[in-house]
Amino acid sequence: MPMRGRNRIQLKTDDQIRKMRRAGLVVAEGLKEMVAAAVPGATTGDLDRIGREVIERHGATSNFLGYGAEWGIQPYPGVACISVNEVIVHGIPGERVLKEGDIVSIDYGAILDGWHGDAARTALVGEVSDEVRELSEATRRSMWAGIAQIRPGNRIGDISAGVEVSLESNPHEYGNIRDYTGHGIGTEMHMDPDVPNWGRPHRGPKIVPGMCLCVEPMATLGDEANVTLEDDWTVQTLDGSWSSHWENTVAVTEGGLWVLTEPDGGEAELAGLGVPFAPLD
Repeated sequence: MPMRGRNRIQLKTDDQIRKMRRAGLVVAEGLKEMVAAAVPGATTGDLDRIGREVIERHGATSNFLGYGAEWGIQPYPGVACISVNEVIVHGIPGERVLKEGDIVSIDYGAILDGWHGDAARTALVGEVSDEVRELSEATRRSMWAGIAQIRPGNRIGDISAGVEVSLESNPHEYGNIRDYTGHGIGTEMHMDPDVPNWGRPHRGPKIVPGMCLCVEPMATLGDEANVTLEDDWTVQTLDGSWSSHWENTVAVTEGGLWVLTEPDGGEAELAGLGVPFAPLD
């Protein structure tokens, strides 16, 4: 989403982070079901309907549906942004039919008891090319490389540099979308600080326990240049190259990290990166 609230950085108590975990698990469940449903013949509207059902099942509400109205732009009409192939982000769900070989980025959120969760996954439709599979995996790895830099004493720029260095380490020269960033999250979906996917380490706000951050790289097979369509939302590549988007909500606790939108809290991925896993269960 393009706008940011004008907030100071919001630090959460342990109990508040536990509430955010509940919202994060709703998001994780919805994303799992939507990714599984991203098969040839399904429409982007079909995926959005699944996202709605998960939100209703848990008594949650959507933080995407209606977003933008207060800024005087077309309110977002779905509960998930579903972006196919050349669409980078904010694709509006509807009648577009998924085809064998497509790549689909699904960005989804939920509010439970006033606390927000937000995450994105890239789904591969049927059999895809090696190039497309590698794009998704490179983007996913860059997200985790950024998350691995979240620790007390580091700065937001360390996260940004982690994402950028990871993307640049691949044999393919991917486009790193700089116009859209990660963000803080809590009682609103988009809060300070912005978390860019590029930048210099040791810059920006210090990371401290109680922060909750969304890390969300977007990468393309071609150039990073993009355009927003007349619907006010759909962002696609100028060169028509395909793209991928991954995101997680991460809480900084006293002992380490808790990835609120991963079913296992991020334990497996963090272990592989040598990052302390510190849930507040």
